[in-house]
Amino acid sequence: MKLVIIDYGAGNIKSIQFAFKRLGVNAILSCNPEEIRGADKVIFPGVGEASSAMAKLKESGLDKVIPTLAQPVLGICLGMQLMCTATEEGKTQGLNIFNTTVKRFSNERKVPQMGWNRIMNLKSELFKGVAENEYMYSVHSYYAENTIASIASTNYITTYASALKKDNFYGVQFHPEKSGKAGARILQNFLNL
Repeated sequence: MKLVIIDYGAGNIKSIQFAFKRLGVNAILSCNPEEIRGADKVIFPGVGEASSAMAKLKESGLDKVIPTLAQPVLGICLGMQLMCTATEEGKTQGLNIFNTTVKRFSNERKVPQMGWNRIMNLKSELFKGVAENEYMYSVHSYYAENTIASIASTNYITTYASALKKDNFYGVQFHPEKSGKAGARILQNFLNL
């Protein structure tokens, strides 16, 4: 299996690579559109600030490539947020794969949300063998609003979409690569799609 992690300078790539290595798959890092298109599966990671990450995607032309991919694609954290219509962070237009907006948490509680939180309302083969209310590790100040594409939700200040799916595109707000056995199960389920 050819698994490509999109390398556009805005990802927590090493921990994702190690997580797949533990599952027996060597993930290739690439920003080459042809290599990405030729992959069996694609990971779209992201850590950092949305407008600068989107600027990097546009510089490399990957903003045009990602929405046209036909194989299973998994956006993680900022990667998922950039797949949405828009984000309040830097007033950034997204890739418009998921028809929802990314908003900033209010300051009712500590922001960013950092640590373990539950995922619920699981509705996808991505969560096969994962229990309702399983804990996942999150670090984020922005969240995707619930939408018809939501396949999991989490409550922190508000109830938001912690996972999204549309056609061959999947996104998770949490970090499965840092979420122990349940996170590894999600990554294995993605490989099994």
